[in-house]
Amino acid sequence: MNPIANIVKGKIPVKGAGGFSGGAALPRRALAVSGALLLTLVTGCATPPPAPAPAPVPPEPVRPTGPSPEEIRQRAVQHFLQRAEDAQREGFITMPAGASAYDFYLQVQQLDPGNAQAAAGIQTLVMQLVEQARDLLRQRAFGHANSLLNTADQIAPGNPLSKEVRSQSQREQRRAEQDIAMEGPGAQTLELPAGPLTARSDTMVQMLKSVAERIRAHELRVIIVARNDAEGRWVYSQLREAVPGYRVRGDIKLGNPPRLLLQKTQ
Repeated sequence: MNPIANIVKGKIPVKGAGGFSGGAALPRRALAVSGALLLTLVTGCATPPPAPAPAPVPPEPVRPTGPSPEEIRQRAVQHFLQRAEDAQREGFITMPAGASAYDFYLQVQQLDPGNAQAAAGIQTLVMQLVEQARDLLRQRAFGHANSLLNTADQIAPGNPLSKEVRSQSQREQRRAEQDIAMEGPGAQTLELPAGPLTARSDTMVQMLKSVAERIRAHELRVIIVARNDAEGRWVYSQLREAVPGYRVRGDIKLGNPPRLLLQKTQ
């Protein structure tokens, strides 16, 4: 008989005088030991299952090392705004092409269409052009003045400032044509001595008073040719004060030498 089977059954062969005898019952303690021994023999021969492979660790997201596209756009906006202000300060309003204040403001609007600073900057350029046109009208430089107004209209079509000064330019041109007629046959020219005029002397005041009385007596129109606006306004004020209650009709234009052009009104 198989010895292991006998152990399981709780018996073990006993050797007597004539050999092994039948199995005798084992005590309980011996049975427990034999069971444990059997379990060890059985389980010791089994191969344990392999350990599961570790789960893969996902790679960390790559963080950008440079500025974002939005940061790049904002930096470009600030760059062109600064260049526009610098160009405007130097008088480069619309020229040279590609490097003027207007061109830089346009680049800002391409990057940021709703940029309020660029819109305000363009409006400032229009105001600057219109103001330059006003100064040129005082000098009767109509061609240059109209050219600046055309540029202002191209930058901001329909702007009211340009429209107002353009109307003024048309009026001044008509007056200039009348002035040319006055300098023709029948016109009277009175030179104003530069020294007494600059000093605004009593001699000059008396001369202008005498001219004002002639203007009133003969219903004359006067064109005051002065070296600057302040000088022209002073001459006109002397003519008007010399004949209280009478409206002296005339105009002021810049020129040299200073003089008065008198013409019979039609």
